[in-house]
Amino acid sequence: MKAIEPQLQIKLQRSSTDKTENSELSRRKFLTKIGIGTGVSLLVMQSIPAALANSKELAGTDTVFTKDDLPMSLSNGKRQSLSNGSHLSSTTLSSPNCIAASIETRLFASSNVGSDDARNQLALQRLACAGFKVQNSDITSRQYLRFAGTDGQRASDLQNIATGAIAAPKLLLGVRGGYGAMRLLPMIDWETLGRIMQERGTILAGFSDVTAIQCALLAQGGVSSLAAPMLYSEFGKSQPDESSCRQFTEALTNPNLSIDVKNADLTSSKLPTILMTDSSQMLGQTLTGTIWGGNLSVVSALAGSPYLPRIDGGIIFLEDVGEQPYRIERMLYDLYLAGIFKNQQAIIFGALSGAGEDSYDARYDVSVVIRQLHKLTGLPIYNGMRFGHIERKQSFPLGARCQISSNTTGGYQLTFADYPTIKADAINVEGLWQAL
Repeated sequence: MKAIEPQLQIKLQRSSTDKTENSELSRRKFLTKIGIGTGVSLLVMQSIPAALANSKELAGTDTVFTKDDLPMSLSNGKRQSLSNGSHLSSTTLSSPNCIAASIETRLFASSNVGSDDARNQLALQRLACAGFKVQNSDITSRQYLRFAGTDGQRASDLQNIATGAIAAPKLLLGVRGGYGAMRLLPMIDWETLGRIMQERGTILAGFSDVTAIQCALLAQGGVSSLAAPMLYSEFGKSQPDESSCRQFTEALTNPNLSIDVKNADLTSSKLPTILMTDSSQMLGQTLTGTIWGGNLSVVSALAGSPYLPRIDGGIIFLEDVGEQPYRIERMLYDLYLAGIFKNQQAIIFGALSGAGEDSYDARYDVSVVIRQLHKLTGLPIYNGMRFGHIERKQSFPLGARCQISSNTTGGYQLTFADYPTIKADAINVEGLWQAL
């Protein structure tokens, strides 16, 4: 199958008029600064992971890009594959530290193609080593244009469960993000899928573009999911992030997950951890509601559709990558003008990676945008949650009950309840980063 020129997950499909307002660290300039051109020739010469790892722009910062949905380099216009042309078996384990795979797992590839076959196979072996029995590993080889298969193929990863053609597994793991999940939303019977998943206790895991799937599942199926790393983007890396892997396992197995947030740095170092109108009420403040949301670009694109959850008294979580401050504000205004914030109790921001400065006035940054949102909504805003397009992600359930409690040091704690889990002894967490 003919391969296409790689495109970055950080979304370039917006109006060309946006390009007239480039910032110091706009999408294109950011990539140029770290040594990645936007043309295919430079992507062939230098891998994105290597360029990001060597970037002077990111040196000494806590905002580390994990390339979660950036494609690997393509060689000679073809997908990379194993040198001998064969596929590694996801059940062939060479490490004595592996355990028998017993957790029934299926993949869903709703968005970008995973262009590096070797990376896919390494991820599959690691999952098997960790105890996940992947039943449909062959979907990683699909490709149609930039997507991981045709719309029909990608929708069938979930719709076949809704129709009963395939039994629901314990874990539905996303392959990668990028773009394409929104094309599938009208093709899936979310209500039936949600009922079947609830009966089975199925956990759907992913983030980034998979936010569209998670929102639709919650809006129409009433089922929670897990904001978590994915097959290609994390477990297939040459060296997976150990902390993200441990937190993924913790969120899968702990029915009373809690996350402590100490500062706002991942959102903006210029913001307080908690932005509240009456700071005297901050200490001891506790809020409880259903947490929902995900990637800001995707959530804002769903506004006005039947696939965006309508949750009274909810707590909305938002993160994004490579969006300039004015674009972040535009998307937040999309949600504000659509009335999405009206019935919410609070807003939580995760990482807003690579936003940079505004080219017209450097004072207009993410902190200004979020303060403007606080002024508009009057809602308490909690910043700095460790999730997004960063390393050391702290996976957590979306669509579950969440309690936010402030503490005496200016931070806050999130405690989650009412979501499905997996028995801890079925998972060998170290298998997720094994050098197999």
